[in-house]
Amino acid sequence: MSLSLHTLKPSPHSKKDRKYIGRGLGSKGTYSGRGVKGQGARSGVSGLKLKGMRKIILSTPKLRGFKSKNPKAQVLNLDVLSKAFPEGGKITPKQLVAKKLILDAMAVTKILGNGTVTAKFILKGCLVSASAKEKIEQAGGSVV
Repeated sequence: MSLSLHTLKPSPHSKKDRKYIGRGLGSKGTYSGRGVKGQGARSGVSGLKLKGMRKIILSTPKLRGFKSKNPKAQVLNLDVLSKAFPEGGKITPKQLVAKKLILDAMAVTKILGNGTVTAKFILKGCLVSASAKEKIEQAGGSVV
């Protein structure tokens, strides 16, 4: 007998027949895996096994509170800016990422007014608080 695709067969007893339950008197398994009588043996009863899950579901800790869809702004103070840019100049979020003052150039960045400003800053693409804007404009800078 030559070995070819049409002569290949699995070895004996390697393929087990599936249990075909609940299909008449001659089938294997007289109760079809439902046990003897009782509510679970009747048709149309669903989810009874999950009733024991109630205790587990109620006892697990839930995530409380509220999470806003709007992300919080990355915050920088004027004293940090004046140390990072002592000569002043034009400041954008990309430059702030390059100096590792913020993490993401695409996220909202806000400059707060804590500290003093001596150099002339031109801020572009950042939100600025009222006190920070006042201090920047007093030093001769501007907010675009």
